[in-house]
Amino acid sequence: MDTNRDILSAHDINGFSLRNRLAVAPMTRVSATETGLATAEMAQYYQRFAQGGFGLVITEGLYTDQRYAQGYPCQPGITDARQSLAWRAVTDRIHAHDSAVFAQLMHAGALSQGNRFSDHSAAPSAIRAKGEQMRFYFGDGPYPLPKAMSDEDIADAISGFAQAAKRSIDEAGFDGIEIHGANGYLLDQFLTDYTNQRADRWGGDVQQRVGLTLEVIKAVRQAVGAVPVGVRISQGKVNDFGHKWAGGERDAEVIFGSLNDAGVDFIHVTEFEAWKPAFPSNSASLVALARRYAPAASLIANGGLHDSEGAEAVLAAGADMIALGKSALANPDLPTRLAGGKPLAAFDASLLGPIANIKESELAL
Repeated sequence: MDTNRDILSAHDINGFSLRNRLAVAPMTRVSATETGLATAEMAQYYQRFAQGGFGLVITEGLYTDQRYAQGYPCQPGITDARQSLAWRAVTDRIHAHDSAVFAQLMHAGALSQGNRFSDHSAAPSAIRAKGEQMRFYFGDGPYPLPKAMSDEDIADAISGFAQAAKRSIDEAGFDGIEIHGANGYLLDQFLTDYTNQRADRWGGDVQQRVGLTLEVIKAVRQAVGAVPVGVRISQGKVNDFGHKWAGGERDAEVIFGSLNDAGVDFIHVTEFEAWKPAFPSNSASLVALARRYAPAASLIANGGLHDSEGAEAVLAAGADMIALGKSALANPDLPTRLAGGKPLAAFDASLLGPIANIKESELAL
């Protein structure tokens, strides 16, 4: 396989053409203003990747409502016109270099550790999140005990995703939407058995637990129409890195099959080492299982894909695109380097800025 040739070829997502198959992975930066506005510094940060040739840039998670969605201090939001329009400087700079940019929409749920709108968090069940708050995102000590979300809270969260998606397209100038259903945040909390102990329609078996993600997809699609809409999925979480779906491949079949049936345009699968087996009893990677059970969706793979061996493995397993974090930080011009046959710079942890002290094993980049 000629990996460079394959990943530098064009790719189409739902009629939207990307110049290559290389994406910048979403990376939390906590560099917005205290009121959640994108800044000139952020515009410069994102512009570098477009200027360097990446076909797609996916933003850090943007909080979706002014109740419980915000996860961190200085996290950007897209909850009103002021926040939306602040992103225009970012999207305009990316478009000036013929790259596309998707907004990643995120609700923190029980992992919220800095919400300026509320003094408590909300989650599927009143269960304290595992582990401790992340210091590199200004947290300290155990996560607070969340309130169990009411039907009204859930309806508000769905509406928040939909309204944020509409603002992202109509006001901020984004080209597509990535719904954050991974890494332990709200939608993943509903999907996960031990964080979702509900006895209503939102809890129960895996088919019911994926239901909120499906409702969000439906609402977002209705809000934005035909632009690319996808979802990010993982097993591991920022506070429970080694988590595996209890049902193994059967859970993967239900989750990815449901996303396929929901008509998502892409699925962004993230694992620490994306090419490795997803479960001890199965040799298939999560990428391969996503391809098996969601044949209609474009598939983006993320996780440790810094060298040709890993990239070749996920492409062979069915990935259409590769999303890079650490390699992109070290080489904002990575696609240009690959096209010119130039060597890549090694990753330096100082490039992570405020999160430089995070354990490398906790970064699925």
